[in-house]
Amino acid sequence: MEEKEKQEIDIIEEKAEEAEETTETEEVEEQKEQTTEDKIAELEAQCADYLDKYQRCFAEFDNFRKRTLKEKASMYDDGVRGTVEKLLPVIDNLERAVAVECQNNAEDSFYKGVAMTLKQFQEILTAIGVEPIKALGEPFNPKFHAAVAHEDNEEYGENTVSLEMQKGYQYKDKVIRHSMVKVAN
Repeated sequence: MEEKEKQEIDIIEEKAEEAEETTETEEVEEQKEQTTEDKIAELEAQCADYLDKYQRCFAEFDNFRKRTLKEKASMYDDGVRGTVEKLLPVIDNLERAVAVECQNNAEDSFYKGVAMTLKQFQEILTAIGVEPIKALGEPFNPKFHAAVAHEDNEEYGENTVSLEMQKGYQYKDKVIRHSMVKVAN
């Protein structure tokens, strides 16, 4: 009987050891699964963080690009306005020369040359988008006109420009030089 008992004890011990090994194996597998799941969750969080950073960086770059384009356009417009502003006295003098010569001798070649130069200046201004401001007969508008004199004139309505003393010009929506005008009351 002792031998039977020993065999039974051995069998029970073997089963207990197998059970322990199975339990340990299951625990190790569970730990591996948990570790893998934890790693996956960690990597997904890291991936979401990188995606967020990428999207923010891309949006920031896009805003920078748009801002830079606006600044370039603004600098170009400022350059055009500044250059045209410096050329306006030359154009005014050419207009005066043409007006005086027109009264004297319109067939003179010098007059024709001055008139052609003025016409060329006006075409260039039109090509780059500079437009003269309409004044004569228009209602007085302080955004476009600078009133330097007033007169009582029944021919024109109240607050109407009766005489343009100096042409005004605008580029796009900004005034380069206001028209100097006389206003009828």
